[in-house]
Amino acid sequence: MVKLKILLAEDEPFLGKIIKESFETRDFEVSWVQNGIKAYSVFRSFQPDICILDVMMPEKDGFSVTEDIRKIDTAVPILFLTARSLTEDVIKGFEMGCNDYLKKPFSMEELIVRVKSLLGRSEKHKTNLSIENFSIGNYEFNNTIQELTLGNESVKLSFREASLLKMLIENKNQVLARKLALDYLWGEDNFFAARSMDVFITKLRKHLKHDTNIEIVNIRGVGYKLIIND
Repeated sequence: MVKLKILLAEDEPFLGKIIKESFETRDFEVSWVQNGIKAYSVFRSFQPDICILDVMMPEKDGFSVTEDIRKIDTAVPILFLTARSLTEDVIKGFEMGCNDYLKKPFSMEELIVRVKSLLGRSEKHKTNLSIENFSIGNYEFNNTIQELTLGNESVKLSFREASLLKMLIENKNQVLARKLALDYLWGEDNFFAARSMDVFITKLRKHLKHDTNIEIVNIRGVGYKLIIND
């Protein structure tokens, strides 16, 4: 049986040891590092199935490590461990490309459940990657490289922007339920995730504003609809 691999980046020795041993007793293979620079280096060689990153680490923080990882891998699930609770920090984490976050202190049981949930959604996502290029009005969207192109002009999207745009396109001219998007892309439906999604919807509207036939409509209390008038 092939073990699922976890990259754990946590600079607190006691907590890192507990997390590592807890997952190893559940048949995961864990590579534990204690700074951000080492985390990125190990990511490239270890090729984990999921990353658990502390936000505040020496040499390189979790945000920066995530940004580097997303340049070469847009699919691997990333979970942040953070002692920070500011809404802006949570939104920044999602914008950088994390899939979930857990505030310290936390129970090991909750961390394990969240990791298993992310791994389950990741497997479903891998089965739905056959089409990665989309036409949206006058735009071309390449989800593999997270790039939106209009004529000779291209804009690089963040991981979260690209993921949300792909869901909107797959539900074109239909309502994308708010809860469905939050559960799938953020892992939960709460205030922080909902506010974060609103921020990304606003960003997508700005990216698509040069084609007047494209509109992202807010269906109050239900979700969003990407309308394309052909």
